[in-house]
Amino acid sequence: MPWPLYLALKQLFPSGRRFPFFTFMSGLGVAVGVMMLHVATSVMGGFGYEIRRMIVDTQGEIQVVARGGIEDPAATMATVRAVPGVAGVTPSVEGVVMVMHRNVPAYPRIRGVDLATVGEVFSLDRFIVRGSLDDLDDDSVILSTTLAREIGAGVGAEIEIYSPLLIERMSRDEVLLPKVVRVAGLIEFGHKQFDSTTVITTLRTMQELYGYSTAVQSLNVRIAPGRDEYEMVKEINPKLPWEMRAQTWFVTNAEFQSIIQFEKYMVFFLLTFIVVVAALSIMSSLLISVVRKTREIGLVGALGGRGRDVALCFCAQGLVLGIVGTALGLGIGEIVLHYRNDIVRVLAGLTVGEEVFQQFYLFVNLPAHTLMFDVIVITIGSILASTLAGVVPAWRAARLKPVEALRHE
Repeated sequence: MPWPLYLALKQLFPSGRRFPFFTFMSGLGVAVGVMMLHVATSVMGGFGYEIRRMIVDTQGEIQVVARGGIEDPAATMATVRAVPGVAGVTPSVEGVVMVMHRNVPAYPRIRGVDLATVGEVFSLDRFIVRGSLDDLDDDSVILSTTLAREIGAGVGAEIEIYSPLLIERMSRDEVLLPKVVRVAGLIEFGHKQFDSTTVITTLRTMQELYGYSTAVQSLNVRIAPGRDEYEMVKEINPKLPWEMRAQTWFVTNAEFQSIIQFEKYMVFFLLTFIVVVAALSIMSSLLISVVRKTREIGLVGALGGRGRDVALCFCAQGLVLGIVGTALGLGIGEIVLHYRNDIVRVLAGLTVGEEVFQQFYLFVNLPAHTLMFDVIVITIGSILASTLAGVVPAWRAARLKPVEALRHE
């Protein structure tokens, strides 16, 4: 072992002391910063991952859209299906309506699906908690669970649907009665926003409500496992008419996804200052060590130690503290992530209660998804910051002249 590294380890872990206070506090500062970064990036990544999974599970990886709608969906579907790597295609029409049950109104998003092809892209069956998809027809709908509770409509109840087409006809002094449908089932996606604002109906019903005739708004596309959605978009677009385009799930929900990414980067940026403060703490401690051990440094120089070797000793201390603190922080972060839901429930119970917490923050079960890229960035960044913290003390120690250092009081 090179003597500068040996001397660095002896200063960090001196003989006769099991747990040096300086080493503990410096390593703990790095560990806390790394733990906060690891937990925050994993939780923010979990939100993004869960949103992505939910979007893909209910819309497919790709959407084909056209300004003014797709007038001949059957022909376009045949064109898209012919592209290698496409596993399924289904048409869709979406919009906002007012639903009412016993004079209790709500304003959810309604989606019309083609029962013959929807199973090629996503399975609604696994989200249905009451009723059955087989009971859905042109005179019925499936409501999300929270929405059903808000308006008091269970399976078998009749509700009224008021579409924008009705309001448009009324402005022209035409009378168009609301569509009365029965509730064929209840659906639950596991996300508060989706579960409180979703209505599923047949494609023909949705076309009638919005006056679309045989046209559709978009085509949802499922790709084969292992295929990349961005590459598939490049293969599909050249085969579509000029007024249509295929886009990935991310582009379709670009605004929402951009907010999540921005929040993740901002949280990462802000929590980085914890690691910076820990590095400054290591720097100040090493500077004090240089002052306290000036005579020892002079003795090392008198015995033939070069200035760069002395500098390497202090940089090595920062490196060791960075490695130990980073490893400890990642380990504690994994423990926190493992028990994250228990921690959230305790905090919710001590503050506003679980039900209120879920109502306003949309979750009680906290998602988490760790990306290896984030772990690598955190690891390299924290170790590099700790190592650089030893540069100034190392530079000061290297400049000491042995004669003057030995005469230091």
